Amino acid sequence: MKILVTGAAGFIGSSLSHRLLDRGDEVVGLDNLNPYYSVELKQTRLDRLNAKPGFSNVQANLEDQSAVNEIFASHHFDAVVNLAAQAGVRYSLEQPHTYTESNITGFLNILEACRHNKVGHLVYASSSSVYGANTNMPFSVHQNVDHPVSLYAASKKANELMAHSYSHLFRIPTTGLRFFTVYGPWGRPDMALFLFTKAILAGEPINVFNKGDMQRDFTYIDDIVEGVVRVIDHPAQPNPEWSGDAPDPATSAAPYRLYNIGNNSPVRLMTMIETLEKCLGKTAQKNLLPMQPGDVPATCADVDALMNDVGFKPATPIEVGIKNFVDWYLSYFKA
Repeated sequence: MKILVTGAAGFIGSSLSHRLLDRGDEVVGLDNLNPYYSVELKQTRLDRLNAKPGFSNVQANLEDQSAVNEIFASHHFDAVVNLAAQAGVRYSLEQPHTYTESNITGFLNILEACRHNKVGHLVYASSSSVYGANTNMPFSVHQNVDHPVSLYAASKKANELMAHSYSHLFRIPTTGLRFFTVYGPWGRPDMALFLFTKAILAGEPINVFNKGDMQRDFTYIDDIVEGVVRVIDHPAQPNPEWSGDAPDPATSAAPYRLYNIGNNSPVRLMTMIETLEKCLGKTAQKNLLPMQPGDVPATCADVDALMNDVGFKPATPIEVGIKNFVDWYLSYFKA
């Protein structure tokens, strides 16, 4: 297939692109290389992709409608995977307009381009953050998610609603993926595992929010990529049993689906830190701090829908994933 991957210089986007290229797909990568975190890291990810046959790269902003339209006019895409977005829960408290520009306007441009160019399947990144104030765990795609606790989460919920309207009006198959705390080699420097590793190696204290009394459904990057690839190959279909009298949020009478991709095995933050300490052979100095605005105390993914539809559930243990990350980090930064 010929597949557009937006956010191709990002953590998930670059890892997914490698996997698609390795199985013989042609990939067009779109990224604006924004400076939210290290552009050098993004460029290195991109350089590795550019070295592979079947990959081409376009630098553009999703919110630039003419640029997006030009990309779609130059190619016929069998599928589009939209991973480009302004990421980060805490950053959305500081730069809210960035989220509406990238995550709302940018996503609208992708939807419009898919509509007018008859793309066979749009797969897009949502987030576990959409569960917001929900406390009934494990989080299920069949639950109502109308109480986000950050603008980032609200923008991802908006993406799901926008996608449904296009699936309903124009019969575009759309599938939203709610990712749960993704980690692993080539990861994001703004995420806890990366920040903790850097600080511990430098002998600096780490900030442990909510005094470590949090749980996260840490999901290894290879499991995320496997789930995305399987979903790409399984375009959303209408649910013939869907009823407006008792509407299921995860499906529709339109070709629309939502899935969680999470490890279904939440880990205490302190357990993650202890595992990291063992891998590094160093003990962390810990600043125990209160909960950050926009954070939630726990996440856990119900992945039954993913398992039922595409036959896959993530299962990489945190001990294996963190060791792989540390090995990459020490090699990449020559630490």
